[in-house]
Amino acid sequence: MKHEEKYCPRCKTAFECKVGSIELCQCSQVVLDNEELEYIHKLYESCLCAKCMKALKTEYRNQNLQEKLKAILGVFYRPPKNNKGG
Repeated sequence: MKHEEKYCPRCKTAFECKVGSIELCQCSQVVLDNEELEYIHKLYESCLCAKCMKALKTEYRNQNLQEKLKAILGVFYRPPKNNKGG
């Protein structure tokens, strides 16, 4: 089966989609649980490069961690500092 060249909608990097040979596709190296997969599907409808999939997996986990900390610490919770000048 012919493979398709795609561009990641998040970073615009070209990659080869091997949906016909999914075990050989670059995305198969990123293991996602159902919640992580759902999170990514809410943000993007098409295939992403492996680098972006890993980044979004980390982003999802960080958001979950912050929500858990907020629930545990309540009024003592302080969100992480934003490093964007200010």
